Amino acid sequence: MSEHKKAEKIVGVKGMNDILPADAPLWELFENTVHSVLKSYGFQQIRTPIVEPTALFARGLGAVTDIVEKEMYSFTDTLNGDNLTLRPESTAGVVRAALEHNLTYDGPKRLWYSGPMFRHERPQRGRYRQFHQIGAEAIGFTGPDIDAELIMMCQRLWDDLGLEDVRLELNSIGDAEERNKHRVDLIAYFGQHKELLDTDAQRRLLSNPLRILDTKNPLMQEMVNGAPKLLDYLGPESRAHFEGVQKILQHNNIPYTVNPRLVRGMDYYNRTVFEWVTDQLGSQGTVCGGGRYDPLVEMFGGKPTPACGFAMGVERLLELMKAAGEQYAPNQCDVYLVHQGEAAQLQSFVLAERLRTAGLDVVLHCASSNAGGSFKAQMKRADASGAAFAIIIGEDEIANATAVVKNLRGAPDAESGQAAVAFDAVPDYLVDQIVGDDHDHDHVHYHA
Repeated sequence: MSEHKKAEKIVGVKGMNDILPADAPLWELFENTVHSVLKSYGFQQIRTPIVEPTALFARGLGAVTDIVEKEMYSFTDTLNGDNLTLRPESTAGVVRAALEHNLTYDGPKRLWYSGPMFRHERPQRGRYRQFHQIGAEAIGFTGPDIDAELIMMCQRLWDDLGLEDVRLELNSIGDAEERNKHRVDLIAYFGQHKELLDTDAQRRLLSNPLRILDTKNPLMQEMVNGAPKLLDYLGPESRAHFEGVQKILQHNNIPYTVNPRLVRGMDYYNRTVFEWVTDQLGSQGTVCGGGRYDPLVEMFGGKPTPACGFAMGVERLLELMKAAGEQYAPNQCDVYLVHQGEAAQLQSFVLAERLRTAGLDVVLHCASSNAGGSFKAQMKRADASGAAFAIIIGEDEIANATAVVKNLRGAPDAESGQAAVAFDAVPDYLVDQIVGDDHDHDHVHYHA
């Protein structure tokens, strides 16, 4: 007799996490809420590929950014030699698609996206190699009003999700000419304190000194706080734009703090930049960030086109929802169908389809390797499913052409909590019980 070696178990890639069925309801609640808010502001969905040309990110994000230098998953296509990259963010891809398909030919566009992003970095809480973002991009809008609208849309979303410990930080990084003047003075200032600069800061000193302002190194904080502030270099147009954003936020009672050290990690940003931050997630406190990126379309070969947007980290926001005690319905169905015998099984299939046609979610008990087929075992499964009702069909029910409908979440019949209902009448009976006589019989779920 030959011995077979047990196969080695294969596990997922570190930092690329499975989303299990128990977590799915919270994801669905979050995604449905976000989609509803975005739609209420007139944003339309766009879906771009996960893989893009590497040059798209090198040109758009900046060759000396952390993402391009250290974090991208890039590879050479063995078929044709193309240099490709798993997207580390989506703004560049959305702008590429808008330009390639001339989406703004008939006017500005409000677009939104969702999906996985990829960055090769050390996994930690709220920071993963595959992570998910939902974002919005408003392309073709010039004024400060769209900047304020995007920020207010975020505030509405936090309110709808029941999140309270999220605060807004705001800044303006001006236009290229203003940043260049600031850059000269910034390099001179940091050069005078070179002994305090860490390795990353020394590397960025001449290539991207603005990013030094965003350092998290506590040993550099005092020195960085004394650095020249970009707000002092803003010209009349940039200053008026920033004041316009603040005026709208103030008029709508949106609290914020001006943070003169706030910059964004990509080279394409200009003027308004903002972050929504929290103290509940440790070092990964930014849950949403964005701003204006007027130069990007031209950087990709298009005509000068203003644009503004944001991206939010889904996993981080889900952590906040859990911390806030967000409740969500765990049930997977409205009705669980229990049956015994071949005739009962066949009748159960017919009835299950009729219930689904009526708009209800139905789980029909099927044989499994770890659960018995007795009525008791099936009823245990029915209760665990979170269903509002169980339908029971056995030999007696087949003989009488009736099903036993049992309320699992509080009996309408105070004596027994169940009723015998003719097969043909079961769909209407359950729709009345679950949806109610005064509601449309659309796909509405009963949740205990």
